[in-house]
Amino acid sequence: MEFITLMIVVIILIFIISCIRIVPQSQMYVIEKLGAFDKVWDTGIHFLIPFICRIAKKVSVKEQVADFKPQPVITKDNVTMQIDTVVFFQITDAKLYAYGVERPLAAIENLTSTTLRNIVGDLELDQTLTSRDVINTTITATLDHATDRWGIKVLRVELKNILPPREIQDAMEKQMKAERERREKILQAEGEKKSAILIAEGEKESKILRAEGEKQTVILNAEAIREQKRLEAEGESQSILLVQQAIADGIVMLNKSQPSEQVIALKSLDAFTEAAHGQATKIIIPSEIHSLAGLAKSVKEIL
Repeated sequence: MEFITLMIVVIILIFIISCIRIVPQSQMYVIEKLGAFDKVWDTGIHFLIPFICRIAKKVSVKEQVADFKPQPVITKDNVTMQIDTVVFFQITDAKLYAYGVERPLAAIENLTSTTLRNIVGDLELDQTLTSRDVINTTITATLDHATDRWGIKVLRVELKNILPPREIQDAMEKQMKAERERREKILQAEGEKKSAILIAEGEKESKILRAEGEKQTVILNAEAIREQKRLEAEGESQSILLVQQAIADGIVMLNKSQPSEQVIALKSLDAFTEAAHGQATKIIIPSEIHSLAGLAKSVKEIL
């Protein structure tokens, strides 16, 4: 009897333990009671009533990534290209996610495809290739608004690849090559232009410096010549002053010595003699030459 009781207790414990459910982190359980929605379990320990309640769906609330296959899209200028997208989303309402739409990922993929066709259909090829950010933002806003009733939050949408037709790719490569060659020629021409400008400016500055040097040389030479002439003039002036001073001193000394008329006449004769030895072609002989000659004769007899 005790064994039977023990078995019953063990069976009851096993049954109770089997009814305990632990919801892990970043998950939510959708619970149905008698086939109808009852509640949503968050992280923690919960007790499931057997035969009455059941776990209808386990939902992960972590951010998820859906990589959809390439979709054919026609641009405004009738170019068909393949575009594949990546959608980042997160489940925010487990109840809406479980009961809002059948196959939510397929719904998001179809919605993304139709939205992408609508957006790219209004753009030309060049605009499509250069407007990824605009397309991503527009698709994200459209999907986020449409998936609110499904309990899904679309965080962002990225265009993974944009693949134009092969002939378009070849034409684009040729265009890019031509553009690169054009830029190379422009840069080369700009470099040659700047080099020529620098060379011309260097020659100009060199000529200016050379002319400035010649100017300074001429100025210095002129100043040297002017200084030389000034020094020569001062020398001549000082020489004349010394001569005049010597003459004046001689006259003073002669006056102090009180010379006789014979000495004065002799000095006059010396002056006449110096004049006769000059470069003059004509000499005027004074009328007193006879008296001077007699005076000289007298002086000779005295000597």
